[in-house]
Amino acid sequence: MEFMDQDFLLGGETARYLYHRHAEGMPIIDYHCHIDPREIYEDRPFEDLSQVWLGGDHYKWRAMRADGVAEKYITGDAAPYEKFEKWAETLPRLIGNPLYHWTHLELQRYFGISEPLGPGSCREIWERANEQLRLLSPRKVLARSRVRVLCTTDDPADDLRWHALLREEGDFGCRVLPAFRPDLALQIERPDFAAYIRRLGRAAGIEIGDMDALKEALDRRLDFFASMGCRAADHGMARIPLPGPGGKAALQKALRAEAVGPEEAESCRAELLIHLAGAYAERGIVMQLHYGVQRNLSPRAFAALGPDTGFDAIAGGADSGLRLAGLLGAIEEAGPVPKTVVYSLNPTDNAQIASVLGCFQSAGQPGKMQHGSAWWFNDSQSGMRDQLTNLANYSVLGRFIGMLTDSRSFLSYTRHEYFRRVLCDLLGGWADRGEYPRDPDALGRVVEDICYNNVRAYFGFDAEADE
Repeated sequence: MEFMDQDFLLGGETARYLYHRHAEGMPIIDYHCHIDPREIYEDRPFEDLSQVWLGGDHYKWRAMRADGVAEKYITGDAAPYEKFEKWAETLPRLIGNPLYHWTHLELQRYFGISEPLGPGSCREIWERANEQLRLLSPRKVLARSRVRVLCTTDDPADDLRWHALLREEGDFGCRVLPAFRPDLALQIERPDFAAYIRRLGRAAGIEIGDMDALKEALDRRLDFFASMGCRAADHGMARIPLPGPGGKAALQKALRAEAVGPEEAESCRAELLIHLAGAYAERGIVMQLHYGVQRNLSPRAFAALGPDTGFDAIAGGADSGLRLAGLLGAIEEAGPVPKTVVYSLNPTDNAQIASVLGCFQSAGQPGKMQHGSAWWFNDSQSGMRDQLTNLANYSVLGRFIGMLTDSRSFLSYTRHEYFRRVLCDLLGGWADRGEYPRDPDALGRVVEDICYNNVRAYFGFDAEADE
């Protein structure tokens, strides 16, 4: 078999049929990413391959550090080609790492380059890719990737200026929608919390002096986001908060810029999250919960480089299932549970998530509670297979809403291809071993649903995706 050829990862005849006949041509809905809408609006050509690949990509930064590359060539002031050269030197040693596959998928799909990248091919690939990169722009990449809908990640205090400009401009083949990310409004233990709340209050047109006012401000901003087409909200947290006493008093302390203890902060966060869940249900907005991460573990690196530079890691807790169940139960007692997608960075939580979500599914609402796709450290072959297999074992795989990028890079849409190849190989293998009928129509429907149809229906993107 040739290196990463058209049948890459497709180990059997059925897998190849499913991918090439059903998955390969399906459009993409990226319902959670961190792309800046300003970049889409301005649509400026990319500078060079180093900017596109290495600028802000903490996946690659971690790998380069583990390979012994000096920080000058990672986040430092080295020239763009020097940084690219160091990445090319590291890459051949990343056998078994998804970064190796992602890099070459991007070279193949966006630049038509099939040669492996390494020290010997570095200069030629740099020149060939950069020549073609000058002809690319964010919108051209989205069009080539067949992205129909893209949801960014936006703070409630944001004026959504760039979304408004894109909306006024009209259709360019991809609908760009905001997603509500109120993390800063729930992190009352942060030293800058009081200052942020003042900014949120100005955006909402209300003075925030207590819990009721904060809830009202968040509701107002959520209404504004909904008017701009928002269909998704997202919450990132170290662990799921549980309801407890003292949330309102803790908020008062935080508004006075006084120190707040961990239990106080958790009580406040849970109360706000329960309120928001009801607001999402009322407005038909999907709630996403991302947890299981510990951030900025290296004090030295945080002091020198700041957050989001590759020093976050997986967190684990035996009580994750109890916490998820406790929060969802409290939401249910307060009102209807919204459509919910749950992700844990800890892969050992997979069974807990699937079993807990099964207790909150609703008759007549197919796949209402979703176990989200393998995320961050888990979006490797094995991580995706484990998540898909666990979901199949505990729930209804055919209702799964599939892959997202969770990325800041426009070239990362090849991750959808990676996921689709893994999916087709998994399903095809089950059919080839007699675990499922080799019925091409039935298998093809499952593949197309997971790749596109389910997510379009789940978020209510039907009109946008069909434009």
